[in-house]
Amino acid sequence: MAYDVHRLRAQVPALAAGTAHFDGPGGTQMPTPVIEAMADTLAAGVSNRGRLTAAERRADDTVIAARAAMGDLLGADPRGIVFGRSMTQITFDIARTLAQGWGPGDEVVVSKLDHDADVRPWVIHAERVGATVRWAEFDPATGELTPQDVLRHVNERTRLVALTGASNLIGTRPDLAAVARGVHDGGALFYVDGVHLTAHAPIDLAAIGADFYACSPYKFLGPHLGALAASPELLEQLHPDKLLPATNVVPERFELGTLPYELLAGVTAAVDTLADLVPGDGDRRARVLTSMAALEEYEDGLHAHMRAGLESIPGINLYSNAVHRTPTETFRIDGHSSEDVSVALGARNVSAPASNFYALEVSRHLGLGDGGGVRVGLAPYSTTEDIDRLIDGLHEITA
Repeated sequence: MAYDVHRLRAQVPALAAGTAHFDGPGGTQMPTPVIEAMADTLAAGVSNRGRLTAAERRADDTVIAARAAMGDLLGADPRGIVFGRSMTQITFDIARTLAQGWGPGDEVVVSKLDHDADVRPWVIHAERVGATVRWAEFDPATGELTPQDVLRHVNERTRLVALTGASNLIGTRPDLAAVARGVHDGGALFYVDGVHLTAHAPIDLAAIGADFYACSPYKFLGPHLGALAASPELLEQLHPDKLLPATNVVPERFELGTLPYELLAGVTAAVDTLADLVPGDGDRRARVLTSMAALEEYEDGLHAHMRAGLESIPGINLYSNAVHRTPTETFRIDGHSSEDVSVALGARNVSAPASNFYALEVSRHLGLGDGGGVRVGLAPYSTTEDIDRLIDGLHEITA
């Protein structure tokens, strides 16, 4: 079956306000099943996890279900799914834990294509223990970051390479599998920021070759929290800071405090929604792969339409130029501040924010400084009509 965008749009109440949302890279609007799952969990009554009372079992079952759902979404072992307040928080925790074994002479590799959440935690903790930070740079003209751009920095002293699955500012999708092979040949660990990629493509953790894969459910129709996928065997080797009475069981040893059960119920509902974008048979993992492949094809078609429209705008400078990228464009327009363009679009009920979006190194490397540009990104509920409103608005602003 072909992807039916209007079927999903009917489930997203926020769209009734009439706004054309191009702010999906910063967080998508929620479908009703996700909203209801969270509300139902709060209304039903939960307590700390256990198997004695109904409330304990409800909490425990909610956590187990969310781990299974994320496992199906990412092709990962549910026993290695860690939840946290955000991808940023989780990455800081993992960086702090890994850095316990680093010291002078060790090296980590980060990239100038990444969101700062996959840069600063590694830089801070490497520098704190005297390890060296190496920087992989992308081509600002094309937006391309090749495996060699990364692997030229990998040697016998490298302990970890951190790389985005897709740039949240310009959409570039590096060849993760090729990078992973080189990283592992050097004996290092590979940490992938999958926040932007997970919303737009089928994910297979084994095929990617990531040792750690971090993402944020609120970028793919879910609630605001972060998730990490890794093998349980790898997590068993790590010993994060935790409270003395807290369990030492994996993955719970990485989850500080009581989990937000209502948000985890929303995660499961979000994955179920993604799996049902194209109705079909089979287990949830199979349906996720089918639906996300159909979504990727749909968004690629929309992206071509959006790019053509953007190229028709007088004085526009487009910074998303990699061959393989998500449906994400960042631009500036000569003679117009990005903030003014965003405000003017907002007045036309088109949401297209302007910022560096925490992709600070990307923005600076592109010559955009700390201000960034206007970013327009597609989401599963985006339509051709949304894009036409965006392009019409930009023509009016530049007329």
